[in-house]
Amino acid sequence: MSKFVFFSIPAHGHTNPTIPVVTELVNRGHQVWYYSFLEFQEKIEDAGAVFIACDAFLPKLSQKELDRKAGKDFAALIEMVVDTTIALDEKVCKELGEIRPDCIISDSLCFWGKLFAKKLRIPYISSTTTFAFNQYTAKLMKRSFMELWKMIVGMPRINKKIQLLKDHGYEVKNFVSIVQNDNETDTIVFTSKEFQPMANTFSDRYAFVGPSIRNFPPVQNNKKDRKILYISLGTVLNQNEDFYQNCIKAFANTNYDVLMSVGEKTEISALDSIPGNFTVKNSVDQISVLQTADLFITHCGMNSVNESLYFGVPMVLFPQHSEQRIIADRVAIMGAGLKLKGKKPKYLVSTAAEVLANRTYKKNAQKLSETFQNAGGATEAANVILTKIGEKF
Repeated sequence: MSKFVFFSIPAHGHTNPTIPVVTELVNRGHQVWYYSFLEFQEKIEDAGAVFIACDAFLPKLSQKELDRKAGKDFAALIEMVVDTTIALDEKVCKELGEIRPDCIISDSLCFWGKLFAKKLRIPYISSTTTFAFNQYTAKLMKRSFMELWKMIVGMPRINKKIQLLKDHGYEVKNFVSIVQNDNETDTIVFTSKEFQPMANTFSDRYAFVGPSIRNFPPVQNNKKDRKILYISLGTVLNQNEDFYQNCIKAFANTNYDVLMSVGEKTEISALDSIPGNFTVKNSVDQISVLQTADLFITHCGMNSVNESLYFGVPMVLFPQHSEQRIIADRVAIMGAGLKLKGKKPKYLVSTAAEVLANRTYKKNAQKLSETFQNAGGATEAANVILTKIGEKF
């Protein structure tokens, strides 16, 4: 029996893919500890891991600050990472000394997990729920002028935090060494090699295992003659009443059945009168919904796109920041979706109609679905982890 420790950030898209991997390891007789946040405690414990809360050590951000910084302010990200690492340092280093894990598996954006592993000389695997990034794929990150400007003016803040890490015993060359894996780092990537941009630039240390999907019963579809449109902007940057209102205007009283998930913080009552062909909820079981949906209008978060393609559902693409734009570009290049030209109702209507009418989008989504389902998912991810420590499976 081996011991594994997982780390992740407080984000559904980064935590959810790891849960079936934890279940797989536990079912094979291994012990798992998971450093995470209270909103994920139940699903982590249900997977069989020991949950350890990190909430008290994370810098407090208001929803307004989170919306402003998410995917946009790189210096703020580094500051949060360093502050969290140092806040957790005494607690985690002591506990890891007692647990004596065989391997640490840390989300690629949960940089403190990576830093703890290196400081304590514990074997480390990066869990990447986005595309894998290296010097070549980083060029795909077409940041806006404002994002680049924030990075430039934030460099003094970044360098100050890097020095603080060094003062606490962490071996850090520069911020690039924190945020980017090299070809010598064992990395699990939760997408297929076919969907990964520039996959040939990554070494064999990168395992493209496809999405890690749990089984859910599908939503019952009793109206076989009507197309089902599913609309969601994810779990973070989803407070966008203008967009939801435009969706209502675009698809009201059409021959589509529309399911729209607006996020926990959006007041459904604040939206215009809901048409009879609409169902609007604060949250849904997305995996179940996608098993019967004909089209997904999405913000292009990696988890959402992976799940859509896993079930062969073509997409209308509405990215909100640079990372999501890369994902949207890849879907468009692979012919499995079409980008919105704008969020006005006329663009929503025409783009949705084009994707549904042109069967090529559905066929291309189904081709990618095959690569996803054949990549191995959670089972292959667990195999990679056990191989890392020389365990037979």
